Amino acid sequence: MNPFPGTAALDQVVHLYRAHRPQRPAGPEDGDGELVAAVAAGQVEALRILHARHAPWLRARLARRCADSDLVDDAVQDTFLAVWRGAKRFDAGRGEVAAWIWTIGIRRLISRLRVRRVPSVELEENDAVIESAEDLVLLGVEHGDVGSAIARLSPELRAVVQATVLDGLTTREAARLLGIPVGTVKTRAMRARAQLRELLT
Repeated sequence: MNPFPGTAALDQVVHLYRAHRPQRPAGPEDGDGELVAAVAAGQVEALRILHARHAPWLRARLARRCADSDLVDDAVQDTFLAVWRGAKRFDAGRGEVAAWIWTIGIRRLISRLRVRRVPSVELEENDAVIESAEDLVLLGVEHGDVGSAIARLSPELRAVVQATVLDGLTTREAARLLGIPVGTVKTRAMRARAQLRELLT
């Protein structure tokens, strides 16, 4: 029983007001979660801010997977169009906004690669892999034993680990991205796991 008779109707009015009141315009000081919520409410400026904040590192990371800069730019554009359309479905409880954007981005690149095959970026033996701060957050690899062990793998094994483990691609998607047969992805993944076990024990 409501100890304050008459307040139920007031509560309903307050709820309706909060649901329909004009939203504060998004600004650069807002966090990613607030910006996604604003995008879901139809605020174009929130999408512009998200794009300015996340497009540079997304483009840089995708460029490591694909040598065609036009294709990378298209994938980035596709990504933020998907953010605009899918913001209402974003679940903050399942991960960070940056990780969500990266998942969309890498899969949009895969979709573009299905249309036409372009060379993936090959790492030279003496290329040092220096992950950005965003990479470390997104990939969940800290400066420690695991990150060091991955960096010590050969370029072809490291690329497979990056695609299948860090990027979360399926074997078939990784094969398409790297331009190698599915069987080769599986073989290199097994070799990489074996070497990582040795390096971490």
